[in-house]
Amino acid sequence: MRLRNKPWAVELVKNHPESVLDRPDPDVKIDWAARFPKPEQPLEIEVGSGKGHFITTLAEMHPEKNFVAVELQITAAGIILRTKLDKKLDNLQILCADAAAIDAFFAPNSTDVIYLNFSDPWPKTRHEKRRLTYQSFLNKYEKVLTNSGQIEFKTDNAGLFAYSLKSMNNYGMHFDFVSVDLHHEAEEIVAQNVETEYEHKFAAKGNPIYALHADFGVK
Repeated sequence: MRLRNKPWAVELVKNHPESVLDRPDPDVKIDWAARFPKPEQPLEIEVGSGKGHFITTLAEMHPEKNFVAVELQITAAGIILRTKLDKKLDNLQILCADAAAIDAFFAPNSTDVIYLNFSDPWPKTRHEKRRLTYQSFLNKYEKVLTNSGQIEFKTDNAGLFAYSLKSMNNYGMHFDFVSVDLHHEAEEIVAQNVETEYEHKFAAKGNPIYALHADFGVK
C-alpha cells in the first residue's frame, strides 16, 4: 500500500515522540519497558500495519497486552497515531522503520506474536528475498519470539500463501492452524478474527482469505 504524503501526518508524528519512534538507530537498543505504562504485559507486533485498523482494534480489545505497529511509511504511522490518540491506547506504540531490522529493534525472546497481514507478495522471482516469509525474515522472527511465540499470517494472495507454507515448512516450523478460506471456518474461529482494511475489502468481493499460525518449537 502506497499512501500519498500528508504533511499533517508528518507533523503529528514529529510532535509525539512518546508514541512513535521514527526511524531509530538500529544500533541503539530500544527500551520498550520505558515506553509502556505496564511493561510487564505480553508484547505483540504487527509488521506492516498500513492504516492500523487491525492493530488499533487489538489494542482496544486487549488492554492486558502491549502492541507495537511496525510501519515504514510516515503517513501510515501518522494515521495509526491519530487513532491511538483518539482512543487513548496507552498499550500501543508505533515503530516507523524497516521490518528487515526487526531483530535489532526488539530483544531476543521478547515477543509473543508477530502478525503478518496482507504483506506485499513481491511476485517476481528476483524479489523473493523481500517477501516477509522468506527464510532470512523467519530467522529474525525466531530470534525475537518467545519459546511459545508464533507467527499469525493472513493474505488474499494464493501464490504468497503457497510460498509461505513451503518456506516455513522448509525452515522447520510447526503449523498450528491453516485455512484456505478463513471467513468460512467454524463460527468460533470467524468470531475471533480481527479484520484488516484490505481483508474487509477482499472478503466483501467474495475472495477467499488464506491464513496460518505457525511456531518455531522449543528453542
